Amino acid sequence: MNENQHSGSTHQHEDHTSIKQQGHQNMSERHQHGGHHDSGADHMAHHHGDFKKRFFISLILTVPIFFLSSMTTMLTGIEIDFPGADWLLFILSTVIFFYGGWPFLAGMMTEVKTKNPAMMTLISLAIVVAYLYSTAILFFSTGMNYFWELATLIDIMLLGHWIEMRAVMKAGDALQKMAELLPGDAHLITEQDEIEDVPLQEIKKGQIVLVKEGEKIPADGRIVRGSTHINEAMLTGESKAVAKEVGSEVIAGSINGNQVVRVEVTATGEDSYLSQVIKLVSDAQKEKSRTETLSDKAAKLLFYVALAAGVLTFAIWFWLSSDWSEAVNRAVTVLIIACPHALGLAIPLVVAKSTSLSAQNGLLIRRRMALEDARLIDTVAFDKTGTLTEGEFKLTDIVAETGTEDELIQIFAALENQMSHPIATSIVQEAKSRALPFQNADQVTAISGVGLEGKVSGDMYKIVNTRYLRQHMSNLDLTKAEQFAGEGKTVSFLLRNDQMIGYVAIADEVRETAKQTISGLHKLHKKAMMLTGDSRKVADKVGAILGIDYVEAELLPQDKAQTIQKYQRQNETVMMVGDGVNDSPALATAKVGVAIGAGTDVAMETADVILSKSNPKDVLYLIRLSKETYRKMIQNLWWAAGYNILAIPLAAGVLAPMGLILSPAVGAVLMSLSTVIVAINAQLMKVQ
Repeated sequence: MNENQHSGSTHQHEDHTSIKQQGHQNMSERHQHGGHHDSGADHMAHHHGDFKKRFFISLILTVPIFFLSSMTTMLTGIEIDFPGADWLLFILSTVIFFYGGWPFLAGMMTEVKTKNPAMMTLISLAIVVAYLYSTAILFFSTGMNYFWELATLIDIMLLGHWIEMRAVMKAGDALQKMAELLPGDAHLITEQDEIEDVPLQEIKKGQIVLVKEGEKIPADGRIVRGSTHINEAMLTGESKAVAKEVGSEVIAGSINGNQVVRVEVTATGEDSYLSQVIKLVSDAQKEKSRTETLSDKAAKLLFYVALAAGVLTFAIWFWLSSDWSEAVNRAVTVLIIACPHALGLAIPLVVAKSTSLSAQNGLLIRRRMALEDARLIDTVAFDKTGTLTEGEFKLTDIVAETGTEDELIQIFAALENQMSHPIATSIVQEAKSRALPFQNADQVTAISGVGLEGKVSGDMYKIVNTRYLRQHMSNLDLTKAEQFAGEGKTVSFLLRNDQMIGYVAIADEVRETAKQTISGLHKLHKKAMMLTGDSRKVADKVGAILGIDYVEAELLPQDKAQTIQKYQRQNETVMMVGDGVNDSPALATAKVGVAIGAGTDVAMETADVILSKSNPKDVLYLIRLSKETYRKMIQNLWWAAGYNILAIPLAAGVLAPMGLILSPAVGAVLMSLSTVIVAINAQLMKVQ
């Protein structure tokens, strides 16, 4: 098979399926954990399709119940009666009670078992009381039964849960779309250089796959032949296609442009970027925030309030009227209308929407509390290199105190060739451009906050910064080096056996987005700080260009963390944004740690939030998202709690002297309506 032949394979693969299942499972778990944290697990197992089916079957059965019930006789004066009519009414109502009401009854049993009664117990109490009372009236007494109210109550509750489930699933759409990004198979390049279409689970690390124009990348990898443009929008939020060439890394699920490329697989399955993103979002959605914990406590409290109110309502109405029927009616309405359904959903639905929005815009939330804390930030601290600057250094000046420039660069390159820092890359690139032969360096070791050291041709060399020279070789004339630093350049010095033999100056362009970020922070009334290991002059120059409020320079990794602690002791809440290993202590110390996506694994593991687009401007979106999330949470809490504060007395009949009395069915409508409003309010959340 050649590279232009199309695949006809329709295999499904385990990795693909497992990632899809992870997306589905997350939505189910999120609903169980958050949507009704206090509700029965059995109820949560029913997806919206099950509620839809139960709703329509129950609705059909409700039609004959309407014509046979006492309610119809009361409203129309027409009594439909025939032999067995009571039994038909009872049988139809019993089917609705057990079939339509089963999710609520099962939820109640689980809540009672776990000694955690809440919404499902309230609903079940209401329908059980209505069913038993109506049965007793029908067969053993005279009076008005409530089978019509029972049926309509169950119908409305099923409809409300169906709508709610749709809202929850809609909130997880972004995550589900991620889970469906992978193709079904891959074009494997065999050892005989032939193309074989295989299921994706058979692809292993180190193998070469062919990706045709317009196809999805099947696995994380590195391009080994060809060049193209890759659309990574669904993964990083970056809408424009990214140019890729030999050596460039590609992400599973992104879409290839109009060129055929060959990719060496570097990660599959659970190790892939896509799978890790899904897990991050899933974990973030499961984590409970302070506001959500508050809503859970309020929902539990409301159960006991509603139960007490129901019992009290029954006692007072029976005492005043001696009417069992009306007393039961009032008590059932109170139990229904007080269900903490909206309260239980108020926060989880907002969280589901906000984490989906963050994923769509390239923000990966590793610790959900960070999303709540970001709105409280006073100061945002940035690392300089690779965060506020491009991190793409260019060697601009070479000063050789002894020997030639080529000899100086040759030693620099021998040591830096073993490092991955952008400064090292620029020096190595300079050596290559001069076609200088590379020498071997032994015992190369990084010196934290200083540089590195190693042996070349038997001599011990060190590459150090300005601060090291001031501390250990203060007698040196550094006038010219300081002039370079004043221009915003980074200066690295080379020592041979502790004697300086020359230095180089390297320039790093300030990111255009960094200027917009600092300006945006000031508009949000936040302060900006820069923490860098670079020299004071370089730091001040960059700080002046960007308009940064605080500049802290010549810092060791532990100094960055200590600086953040110092500001936090002064009652400033600090967010740290960085990309390197030396930023990890600061990321861990700050109230919120944010890693730039192109940074190191250590920084990623320490951070609370990852900016996958490597754009510091996304910090502004994070803060705005945090504010909007909190605003929606408070709105939903007030609506859910405020509704119950007003509705319970109304359901109990405090306005009965004025002729205003709510039936159980109307109570169910109001309760379901509050839930739907909370769900819609969460879905309307938007962040500019």
